[in-house]
Amino acid sequence: MRFAVLTVLPFLLSACFIQVLDEDSEEASNSPVGENTMSTTPPDIPEDHEPLLASPDPKLAANKRLVYDMYRIVLQAGLAGRAGEYIREDYVQHNPNAAQGLSGVQDYIRNTRPERAIEDKLELPLIHLMAEGDYVTTAFVRTETDANGETYYTTWFDLYRIEDGKIAEHWDPMLKTDAPIDPNDQRLED
Repeated sequence: MRFAVLTVLPFLLSACFIQVLDEDSEEASNSPVGENTMSTTPPDIPEDHEPLLASPDPKLAANKRLVYDMYRIVLQAGLAGRAGEYIREDYVQHNPNAAQGLSGVQDYIRNTRPERAIEDKLELPLIHLMAEGDYVTTAFVRTETDANGETYYTTWFDLYRIEDGKIAEHWDPMLKTDAPIDPNDQRLED
């Protein structure tokens, strides 16, 4: 008798478990998902970037400042001729739409944006600036339009590796199928 109970018990328990899963699945499929209002609301952007640039570690603070100023002067102002102040000659580029080396960055900048006045601070929608070891990551708000023509907000990340006081390598989420971009097009309207 014990053998019969022990043999049948697992089958009964699994049948109960399957029934519970089926009931949960039906409830889940009938539940409304709701509207994602977070992606339609512009995020708060810090006005003061100095706290983002600060670090108790002088090396991390210097790395953050290097990337910040490169973004401000080279990418935001479009001053390709100044890229060598921030970027190594043998720069490794993981963006599939830009060529390798300092000259590849300079060509990309010249082909995607006009030269502008240098601003005192980065006017692009910077959310956060993080540094650890030889790496600095920037996070920016990115405005997009969905298939219905509605504006939504997502995030663009860039990762930079620093070597000998200059940017040596860069990663971003750009796809080969994406058109080259000018990040200045991502400024948020007040």
